Amino acid sequence: MIELSGITKSYATGAQSLQVLKGVDMKVNAGELVAIMGSSGSGKSTLLNILGLLDAYDGGHYRLDGKDMAGLTERRAAELRREMLGFVFQSFNLINFKSAAENVALPLYYQKVPRKERTHRAHALLERVGLLDWADHLPSQMSGGQKQRVAIARALAAQPRVILADEPTGALDSATSEDVMTLLKELNGEGMTMVVVTHESEIAAECQRTIRLRDGLVESQGHV
Repeated sequence: MIELSGITKSYATGAQSLQVLKGVDMKVNAGELVAIMGSSGSGKSTLLNILGLLDAYDGGHYRLDGKDMAGLTERRAAELRREMLGFVFQSFNLINFKSAAENVALPLYYQKVPRKERTHRAHALLERVGLLDWADHLPSQMSGGQKQRVAIARALAAQPRVILADEPTGALDSATSEDVMTLLKELNGEGMTMVVVTHESEIAAECQRTIRLRDGLVESQGHV
């Protein structure tokens, strides 16, 4: 599903150039639940941005579902994000003045799904994550765990092939983190491919495999 070979990425910092990724090789098979770990500065966030087509890479090859991602226009990258990828963030990234159902339905609005169908699918997804009773509540009326469940439902709305989760439990207490990981594992059990960036070894242990980054390279990635 995801295959990287020799991926490099540098950022200009004044007159200097900082190489963040130095030739990353990794593979995630369809239906896997994989953790990416590494200390601060190891390149985790940069790697996730490249996987999510939010940032370009300098060199190497990235294949997503068998297709080469080299040289994408911004428009094509946006299309592929809508078609292929769902995102879950540590900070939830919900729109504060929209209800839970409206937040979940947002990706469907951009896909030009009719309003009635958007509402129906949003309610079905909220039921899936155990929050149908909260459909009309605003994010400010919800706990962190509830907000993350809404964010997961939103990530599922466009029926992506891959979920990319950036520290999905980072803002949650341990009991709530366990609930969120249980939900992610259930979704993975239904066939969803998932990549979870985390600094928490307890969260990585819940995944099938851990890819460890160190100084911009893959240090280990378990069995593929």
